[in-house]
Amino acid sequence: MLECNNLSVFYGQHHALDQVSINIKAQEIVVILGANGAGKSSLLKAIAGIIPSAEGSQVYVDGEDITRLPTHDIVKRGIALVPEGRGIFGDLTVLENLMLGAFLERASGSGSDNLDRVFSLFPKLSERKTQIARTMSGGEQQMVAIARALMSAPTILMLDEPSLGLSPILCSELFKTLEQIRKTGVGILLVEQNAKQSLAIADRGYLLEIGRIIGEDEAELLRNDPSVQKAYLGGAASRVSSSSAKIEKSIDPPTIATSSDKHIIIPSGLGQRSIETSQIISDDIDKIINHAAESQYEYLGSKMLGRKTQPNASNELNSILSSMEQSARNARIATSQKTQLETEIHQSHDQVKPVIEIYKKPKIEVYRRKKTKVGEKMVKLN
Repeated sequence: MLECNNLSVFYGQHHALDQVSINIKAQEIVVILGANGAGKSSLLKAIAGIIPSAEGSQVYVDGEDITRLPTHDIVKRGIALVPEGRGIFGDLTVLENLMLGAFLERASGSGSDNLDRVFSLFPKLSERKTQIARTMSGGEQQMVAIARALMSAPTILMLDEPSLGLSPILCSELFKTLEQIRKTGVGILLVEQNAKQSLAIADRGYLLEIGRIIGEDEAELLRNDPSVQKAYLGGAASRVSSSSAKIEKSIDPPTIATSSDKHIIIPSGLGQRSIETSQIISDDIDKIINHAAESQYEYLGSKMLGRKTQPNASNELNSILSSMEQSARNARIATSQKTQLETEIHQSHDQVKPVIEIYKKPKIEVYRRKKTKVGEKMVKLN
């Protein structure tokens, strides 16, 4: 039996789990339902010792306190976790992945029996035991992940979103297999977004919202509860909830809105109720929108005119807008004419042939006087 009392988890200043208390017995399937970010994965990781729990938290397996034990010792106590994303070794074969789950003393004595049991639950793995795991489909890889966890001979099997990314057919096969696993004496703690199918096979369920347990009951009662249907199963809840589940009304789940026949969902715990818009506003919503649009025009007109709203403010506003639009047209015309004139000037400049003047460098010769026998003469210097 697995029992958690006042389990709390912090990520820095973020309070991910707030004094969560749950329990699960052998041969029992318990499902944890909640929206994304509610703390479901954190709950499983805290139980498995992957993340630390806060002071005051208590986790027991068959009466033994495992709260502060390292993860590998928790596995030895009979807790196995199949994480979201499977976490198999893609470059190893199916059989090698399975044997990695049988290294514990509790599993080594009956390793062949565990392998036979796993192959009876997943016949396809027996056929593919020499296949490289990463070459398998998503559903087959999920089988490998669950089978590897079962090879450790756990008393409690925890699964985090096992149906994620699987087709509807594979999902149905998966949940049928979980029922068979339960019959072998293993307790299953299931975190699953597919609330409909998980509640169909579960014995009990917990509702987790913003890190707190806000409700718990038998799976059948949760499945038939109108507020749970509205929040998690996508069904149509009655206008006045007749919930028989043990739900804390003081905690409000996220608002669920609907536009069908002008109903508005008012949050009031999981026992949400729907009321007509006429109970909140007496007028038709279309009239309100039209009136708001007219009022907006009048307000803008009066503000631009610098006085209080007048009955003909809308007409004056239209006149002003028309004047502004005409000014914009004139500006565009002036800009266009200016651009055209500049273009013509450039074109006229381009048509005039340029005058090219070439200057020749002058030649300079230097001479100096030199005396000779016959007199002076001019000698050219190089």
